[in-house]
Amino acid sequence: MTQTTQKAPNVPITQFKRTKTIATIGPSTMSYESVLQLIKAGANGLRLNFSHGNHEEKAEQIKWVRSASQEYGKPVAIIQDLQGPKIRLGDFEGIINVSTGQALMFRYKSDFQTTGCIPIQYDLSKKVKRGERLYLYDGKVRATVTSVSQDGTVHARAENDGILIKRKGMNLPDTDFAGDVITQKDKKDIAFGSKHDIDWVAMSFVQTEDDIRTLRRMLKNLGSDAKIMAKIETKAAIDNLDEIIQAADGVMVARGDLAVETAPESVPILQRKIIGLGLRYGKPTVVATQMLASMTEMPEPTRAEVSDVATAVIVGADCVMLSDETANGQYPIEAVKVMKRIIMYTQSNLPVKAVFPYEREGLTSRQEAICTTIMSLAESVGAKAIVAETKSGITALQIAARRPESPVIAVTSVPRVAQQLAISYGTKSFVRPDSKYAATKLTDWMLKTKILHKGDIIVSASGMYPGVVGTTDTIKVRVLE
Repeated sequence: MTQTTQKAPNVPITQFKRTKTIATIGPSTMSYESVLQLIKAGANGLRLNFSHGNHEEKAEQIKWVRSASQEYGKPVAIIQDLQGPKIRLGDFEGIINVSTGQALMFRYKSDFQTTGCIPIQYDLSKKVKRGERLYLYDGKVRATVTSVSQDGTVHARAENDGILIKRKGMNLPDTDFAGDVITQKDKKDIAFGSKHDIDWVAMSFVQTEDDIRTLRRMLKNLGSDAKIMAKIETKAAIDNLDEIIQAADGVMVARGDLAVETAPESVPILQRKIIGLGLRYGKPTVVATQMLASMTEMPEPTRAEVSDVATAVIVGADCVMLSDETANGQYPIEAVKVMKRIIMYTQSNLPVKAVFPYEREGLTSRQEAICTTIMSLAESVGAKAIVAETKSGITALQIAARRPESPVIAVTSVPRVAQQLAISYGTKSFVRPDSKYAATKLTDWMLKTKILHKGDIIVSASGMYPGVVGTTDTIKVRVLE
């Protein structure tokens, strides 16, 4: 047994939150005590943003998370967020004023003062084509590529007035970056993660399912058992959405770049579609970017932000994520507490029944059939919890994807699986040795610690061969005495 599940927070099962919270570690939370407070406030996953900082800092943060997780007594997922091919303007002095119809020139690492070419941090000349759109400064200045010179200069025409500031982001919704999604920096970061305690790798700027397969091969070759979370933030990803979600282990709605690459008004509809596909394929979904953005500087969120979080809960997201709010904000712990408060109020006061209108095609697997039966049985007998013995986590994920009203208690002998399940909807994971009576022993312990109570009905799913993946074949109903 691990210390993690021998000292669980004494929270009654009726107070478990269904939608989970991911917080980002940054300058505002750069200490062990801050990480512990984030976890106590309600963070189920902690995101490490590999666009900033060095490996030494990240190694220390990982130690903080694991120590705090054990001290508080709950598994916590660590998400490694790769930078990906983030294309930015380079360095230049002051600001560049842009007028509608103005001819613009861009070149990799150019000197603006001597050449008049705006410097960029990525050689776009090998990727862009005439007629493709070029969005600068997060979409504030829009341009169209007119030609590409042999010397590597990209020529474009400005479509509106605006200004450009050094190092601001660029988006190219029409450009194919196939093969370059994993950068050299990413490869070094992935190798680092494989040697440290990473549960999820969030892949930035995914375009096709081949990107996911490439990363999976890399992780396998490095001996990593981390799961892959596909960040949906490009137009290409939207065009290949179904295949990407099937290939990945989880999916994030990265609304910042997605709004620039598509259109702001399309993001709520795309968010709903992505969550629906996550439900269909049993893949955890994360809604990210500006959820409580005002709390970066203010102690309370706006009414619109509260509604945004509540909507994500209502439509069935597994997780809601905080970025700048906890990384750079003035009220990081308060932001997590507010997020939890919104989630708990929403799930307590509205029958949240997330339904996606399209059925999954193809034959139902034995495991899926068992999970559907467990759901039906749990509802019929009024079960307080569904207990799933799982080696790989798949049984718990399949049950959670059906959005049961009862919490899912996952029992596994693999700490990594318990940590990965920490961001799955309505799932509370415990690490216990493989045993024929693992579920029974755990519910006895939960009864003693008053997480469960006498008379509570429990539905459990287990297998004839404990510890063997894919052998779930037994369903039991138990009344606690």
